[in-house]
Amino acid sequence: MIVQTALPLLTSRGTALTTAEVARAAGIGEATVFRAFADKQALLDACVAEVLRPEPLLDQLAQVRLDQPLADRLTEAATAIHAHLARLGAVLGALHAAGRSRPAPPPTDGSSAGAMAAVRTAMAGLFAPESDRLRLPADRLADLFLGLLSPHGPLAAAPPSTAELVDLFLHGALTRAHGR
Repeated sequence: MIVQTALPLLTSRGTALTTAEVARAAGIGEATVFRAFADKQALLDACVAEVLRPEPLLDQLAQVRLDQPLADRLTEAATAIHAHLARLGAVLGALHAAGRSRPAPPPTDGSSAGAMAAVRTAMAGLFAPESDRLRLPADRLADLFLGLLSPHGPLAAAPPSTAELVDLFLHGALTRAHGR
């Protein structure tokens, strides 16, 4: 509960946020914050760990109804993925902007790779109802679709909307009027 309260404060105030502000926003005493976290850095590390957790995203992907059209499934999934990446970027960006980009040690248990694989598997599952109509295996389509959703670089004048990405992914860049 403390971390969930601290996350929006961290994204808006950066590391200038105080444990007193977090406690006040959570409706608890500051001493309670320090019973849960040794210091402010431990709280910030817990915030980073929270936004890195894939479970909320996996839960959202699991809730996508498979009986709706593929475009709707992919749009819903892309929206959830974009929100997850935006939250992650906001927290890490706030820490970096404040010069506190000390990353937590990388996991040694393969959990990061496992999380990525779980997201790919969940995405591949969204293609399952159309398995007889797919041009590529569902897991490859999941990889390609996730690649389209990666954060956009500075070369794009304006980032594409989720609907534009899904339309391009499903129908390509060319109309069928010229040829095929």
